[in-house]
Amino acid sequence: MHPAERAPSDPLTLLGAGDIEVRGRLPWSSNGTFLVELRHEGTTGLAVYKPLRGERRLWDYPSGLFHREVAAYIVSESLGWGLVPETITRDGPLGPGSLQRFVEADFSEHYFTLLERPEHHDALKAICAFDLVVNNGDRKSGHCILGDDGRVRAIDHGLCLHADLKLRTVIWDFGGQPVPPTLLEAVSRLAVAPPPALTGLVDDQELEALLNRATALVRRPVFPQVRSSRAYPWPLV
Repeated sequence: MHPAERAPSDPLTLLGAGDIEVRGRLPWSSNGTFLVELRHEGTTGLAVYKPLRGERRLWDYPSGLFHREVAAYIVSESLGWGLVPETITRDGPLGPGSLQRFVEADFSEHYFTLLERPEHHDALKAICAFDLVVNNGDRKSGHCILGDDGRVRAIDHGLCLHADLKLRTVIWDFGGQPVPPTLLEAVSRLAVAPPPALTGLVDDQELEALLNRATALVRRPVFPQVRSSRAYPWPLV
């Protein structure tokens, strides 16, 4: 970063109003995913851009997976857990897509390494509960990142919020344990008051399924146990 530039105090302002310059395509992604630089009124920052044009069509999810990236952020914020970095819908150089704040992180860390340290278990349990609610169909280990600020965050949510059960995750180590009461309080609020901003991002059937999953978790507040190898994504990391 140039000495005259400063990091933005409001990431959503930079995401929404910043000029976008594509830096390059990010590796190891099945869909077109790009690192971009944002500039706005003397501030600069990095973001991850997932345009509709770069999506690989799937038989079981409709096109427009970037809408689910934004919806996952909205659910995370409504729960008050701050797990998903700021994410918006934006028309960029490759057309409409999602734009998510890039989190500076130690990318040698992931779920399996974080699990080895008990101080991260509360954050990992929150991600586990979040995935149950949003029906995450692709929680790989590398989708749990440790930011330079010491916070654990969750990324990559294009395959979530389906009306049918699609849960595939590496986070099964808490199976049989009770969901912490602090997490349940937030989930119970979501079950009765879904965020209005989800309108247009998911359809009515998917919204109803979201509320049903939240209600089910409140009624049976125990992390589920793995029952099949199909419950894991591939690759694991």
